[in-house]
Amino acid sequence: MTHADPSSPLQALARIRPDVRAMHAYAVQPATGMLKMDAMENPFRLPAHLQAALGQRLGALALNRYPGERMADLQAALARHAGMPEGHRIVLGNGSDELIGLVSLACARPGTGERPVVLAPVPGFVMYAMSAQLQGLDFVGVPLTPDFALDEPAMLAAIARHRPAITFIAYPNNPTATLWDEGAVQRIIDAAGAQGGVVVVDEAYQPFASRTWIDRMRAEPARNAHVLLMRTLSKFGLAGVRLGYLIGAAALVAEIDKVRPPYNVSVLNCEAALFALEHAEVFAAQAAELRAQRTELLAALRAMPGVEKVWDSQANMVLVRVADSAKAYEGMKTRSVLVKNVSTMHPLLANCLRLTVGAAEDNTQMLAALQASL
Repeated sequence: MTHADPSSPLQALARIRPDVRAMHAYAVQPATGMLKMDAMENPFRLPAHLQAALGQRLGALALNRYPGERMADLQAALARHAGMPEGHRIVLGNGSDELIGLVSLACARPGTGERPVVLAPVPGFVMYAMSAQLQGLDFVGVPLTPDFALDEPAMLAAIARHRPAITFIAYPNNPTATLWDEGAVQRIIDAAGAQGGVVVVDEAYQPFASRTWIDRMRAEPARNAHVLLMRTLSKFGLAGVRLGYLIGAAALVAEIDKVRPPYNVSVLNCEAALFALEHAEVFAAQAAELRAQRTELLAALRAMPGVEKVWDSQANMVLVRVADSAKAYEGMKTRSVLVKNVSTMHPLLANCLRLTVGAAEDNTQMLAALQASL
């Protein structure tokens, strides 16, 4: 009698969910030796004296202990930094990716046969749909207009039809860098709330935007009582720290907090975030410099022959359309500049590239590579 090799993974693979086995993992492009302009990272490092001070802080931490009271200190510091309204609460995540998953997990209905709906405009951040799938919810994407504005009638119709448990509104959006009309966003929030849904307003790119939804939450708390405002310190300048936070009505956030893994934020991440908030003016100056560089980058792109379309930006990225995005992407990669070819993400993004806004010298190198690759 022939027995299967007990060390073979083939039998164990059959235990993995079929939809997971059919998925593609989130791909991070290799970037060794490249100018990395594909991930909207802050190009500026901490000044040397702050690097030394942070190193001392991190070196003195009790790494043998689980995270403790400093998490409450960080929550308080973030609440002050964001201007959290009265009656609200904050929960921390290992980046905003984890928070997206926690909201989905809290709204899932395992074992009931019911698959709640997650709804979002598309093209948008891929983790909304991926998290929905992994947590057993159905994802419904509502296409934007050709100029990447919210299709308000289509959004309202989709909310009425699908009664989503969660509606994601990226403010500004990725990859289009669009900050949508405030009135349209509020009407969509109203419609989602009227049928009992949660709305997550994702402000990952808030340091580069001209307005924030937290002002509406403060001004009209009743209309926004079902809104969870999500932010991350990644675009603030701490992409390597992996720290996201969610602000909402205390009763609602308390339920999300129940599905959060204990100790999900390390003492190192916590202390680095606290240190950064103590020096928020340094990061504010960096954001201001990137906003100024964005203005120059937009002008240069609009003057470049072969760039067919350049969209306005309220983030630290710029979306452009060229004649052949695959050719341009590969040409730039050959010239050691890595950008994001988003053309296959959605039909509305045909032949589009997403470019990070960087420091002046980075933008100059990126523009030269793009021009030579068109």
